[in-house]
Amino acid sequence: MLKGISPLVSPELLHVLASMGHGDEIVFGDSNFPAASHAQRLLRADGNTITALLDAVLPLFPLDYAVDYTAVLMVYRGETEPKVWGRYREILARYPDGNKEFLTLQKPDFYERAKKAYCVVATTESEGFANIIVRKGVVRL
Repeated sequence: MLKGISPLVSPELLHVLASMGHGDEIVFGDSNFPAASHAQRLLRADGNTITALLDAVLPLFPLDYAVDYTAVLMVYRGETEPKVWGRYREILARYPDGNKEFLTLQKPDFYERAKKAYCVVATTESEGFANIIVRKGVVRL
């Protein structure tokens, strides 16, 4: 345990976050996301929601200023946006470069992008269409 770092950030996740470079992407997959078959690096975060992990990770993780979007989401089916997307907006907006639009991709395109991500974090998030990809920015000290 370290001071100032949420206990939700495991040593493995902390290592991944520190190892990522500018432009690398990390996927937080919901409980239905095929994480094992799509990950170059797979971390399990069982018992955690994606919103809780974002709250824990984003104080340590700069969002990328060099793109026109805050995060990448999978296109949903239905008339109303998934509720979790509103929570993502609230969380991301607290951080520099977190107040941009989302980039939404069709499921096959999202899956292809996830395969190229630096890491996939598998969660037990139960809300549908909660998968999210965030891109690391530049660490400014």
